[in-house]
Amino acid sequence: MSTDTSSIELVLDKVTAGYAGTSVIENISFSLKQGERVGLIGRNGAGKTTTLATIMGLAERLSGTIRLGGTDIGRLATYRRARAGLGYVPQTRDVFPSLTVEENLQSATRGREGDRAAIDFAYRLFPRLKERHRNNGNQLSGGEQQMLAVARALVPQPKILLLDEPLEGLAPQVRDELMDTIRRLADETGVGCLLVEQHVDVVLEFATRIIVLERGIAVFVGTTEELKAKPQVLDRAIGLDKVQTLEATS
Repeated sequence: MSTDTSSIELVLDKVTAGYAGTSVIENISFSLKQGERVGLIGRNGAGKTTTLATIMGLAERLSGTIRLGGTDIGRLATYRRARAGLGYVPQTRDVFPSLTVEENLQSATRGREGDRAAIDFAYRLFPRLKERHRNNGNQLSGGEQQMLAVARALVPQPKILLLDEPLEGLAPQVRDELMDTIRRLADETGVGCLLVEQHVDVVLEFATRIIVLERGIAVFVGTTEELKAKPQVLDRAIGLDKVQTLEATS
């Protein structure tokens, strides 16, 4: 996969979006370059998933602009945004249960030169998938299905990868293994990562910049260290009990 990080940047500028004409997020502005790791945190219902869905064209953008590499993608269909360089791992994983691991990965190709190399790269990142490449999606464990969801998003070689709660429902050991792989992916390929995750300690360890959403509004956009210096923001965003847990383990 390419490690050129010189040109692609995802920019949201005053984006308001939601569903059926009703806004869920309002006036959201932030940017993410290739090679960056950005975390998006907030309580349930704060608008985290809607933000990712809006970027991918799966929610209704009511105002504002979304640019990728300087191009306005706000009116593009989801598949065209993917072709422009966005990768997306939804909460629901969405692997094809009746297809093998290999067939799931092949489904993400478009017959381009280099697709085989991209699949082989995914297998190097996730050796367990290589071992189980002939197993159907419904024969995999939850952790393996999540690995497959991430691997399939990587096959088109995205410049920016959106991850919506990839650790949900996974055992601690599997969570650690998956995050280690995502870190290695970011380091080796220069892909930019936007991570939504309820495990805030994981986000703070992974990301260099953090966006905090509160009732659909970005109440903080800054570095991880700046956020750690503002416990009151974390308290409102994730709850005092979680803040105390973070302080106890830091």
